[in-house]
Amino acid sequence: MLILPKRENLRDTLPIEGAIRIELVEGIPIFKASTAVKNLLQEVLDKQQTLPLHPGEEQELHLYEEIDDYLSFVNRIIRNILLGRI
Repeated sequence: MLILPKRENLRDTLPIEGAIRIELVEGIPIFKASTAVKNLLQEVLDKQQTLPLHPGEEQELHLYEEIDDYLSFVNRIIRNILLGRI
């Protein structure tokens, strides 16, 4: 049995409606961050290149990384299930 990683605050870290989109890649549904989320992340990354981030911004960046890791995990599981590897 597969166990998803714990992500207790996932709902709270995705307050934007439409934050996640589903894209079909070779007939397999893949979860991806929306353009709005990618733009927010890019703003934080751009700022990080020129100025130190405030603690809240550091936390925001960390949450984006966690969400990306979680979506990558879910996508691998879905792909493996649909390809009969699990």
